[in-house]
Amino acid sequence: MPKKMPAPKRRSGCPLNASVEMLGDRWSLLILRDMMLRGYQTFNEFLHSDEKIATNILADRLRTLESYGIIGTRQDPTDGRKMIYTLTAKGIDLAPVLTEMVLWAARHEQTGNQPLVRQMRTGKEQLLADVRQRWAQKHRLLISSHRVRPSVRRPQAAAPPKDPG
Repeated sequence: MPKKMPAPKRRSGCPLNASVEMLGDRWSLLILRDMMLRGYQTFNEFLHSDEKIATNILADRLRTLESYGIIGTRQDPTDGRKMIYTLTAKGIDLAPVLTEMVLWAARHEQTGNQPLVRQMRTGKEQLLADVRQRWAQKHRLLISSHRVRPSVRRPQAAAPPKDPG
């Protein structure tokens, strides 16, 4: 039986604090947006998003999201050097949160993408159901192919010492 990962050290036990520590930067939220709404799955797709994230920040945020179990990774079957990033069940549960953040910003600020905002206002439940359905279809395919790496990193056993002879 795999060992359970120790709980991360947090500044406090407040649930909002835990959320902020996991998702409290704009890049993580934009990566999740791109996964949920645009279907992005590769480093290159995220890199060419409108906000122009730097490669080092993108790599760091993807590792962080994976370490918290929000996304999972697997090798690209067509190119073993590339990774495919997918939302986990924990990650897809953030869809209503991101939707409410979009609606809040559109209510209080001048924002773009008004067609999406209108869709969220008039058919939020259907939009969320569609996002979940697309995720479930992808997730079933990944599970059936057994190619998903665990989304929570486990400590690796130390490598055996090299034979000096």
